[in-house]
Amino acid sequence: MMLDYALLEALVAVTRQGSFEKAARALHVTSSAVSQRIKLLEERVGAVLVVRGQPCVATEAGEALCQHTERVALLEHELAADLPARAPTSVRIAVNADSVATWFVKAVAQRSAELGVVFDLVVDDQDHTAESLRRGAVQAAVTTSAEPVRGAQVKRLGRMRFIATCSPAFHARYFKAGVTRQTLQRAPILIFDGKDRLQHRFMRKAVHAELEPPAHRVPSLHGFLEACRSGMAWAMNPESLVREELASGALVPVLDDCAIDVRLFWQRIGLPSTTLDAVTECVVSAARRELLP
Repeated sequence: MMLDYALLEALVAVTRQGSFEKAARALHVTSSAVSQRIKLLEERVGAVLVVRGQPCVATEAGEALCQHTERVALLEHELAADLPARAPTSVRIAVNADSVATWFVKAVAQRSAELGVVFDLVVDDQDHTAESLRRGAVQAAVTTSAEPVRGAQVKRLGRMRFIATCSPAFHARYFKAGVTRQTLQRAPILIFDGKDRLQHRFMRKAVHAELEPPAHRVPSLHGFLEACRSGMAWAMNPESLVREELASGALVPVLDDCAIDVRLFWQRIGLPSTTLDAVTECVVSAARRELLP
């Protein structure tokens, strides 16, 4: 079967953008044209490729075709490396929000123009990013999984240290009697999303108990930090992100000497690629500078 890459481009746009309308804007065509291309591609391969919804997502067959299309684009990008009119290609990476906010963007920013790539960062919990790589939805991932996804290459990045922090007023209100099972069960926490269990991991370490205190969901690193500063709740924050607040007294540790270290790894698809090799080099180098060994 000969694949029509104009049709495949429409499939990638719909599944990565999440809707036919956004895909149409990205491709500079009408929504009807995108819909017709998807329909024609589905007829040619004999399978449903997109689950229509909010957002639209690829089926297993659709994800396989998206992965193939993105790999071909990467290879063509490298083939055209010496041509003056080389267009940038997209490198899709799953990465946790804390890394995005602290070290990861700095790692890739300086090389993006040199490599001729645009980065498409898929933000997810570090315990779940490897699943995106396993499904073929991304080409690389920052993950807590040291076990390589089939066909992937793995490199150790280092440890990201998290500190349980809150405002001084919050600490005085909830932990005046100490950090105990009872006080932790009563004190509100922040969670980034339903996958975020880092606060619970801290409580297990601190008091050896599975607790479920009241939880505010704040899916924003800036909002997370602001909620801690304002006394809304306590939460685990990257040490590098709250170092100044701890030094100034704007934030205080919930409990001294009870940090949580999260080991991070870099996994990338095993496809031979000078572009992915270069991205890997700058990510690993930055991690070794910014993270704990």
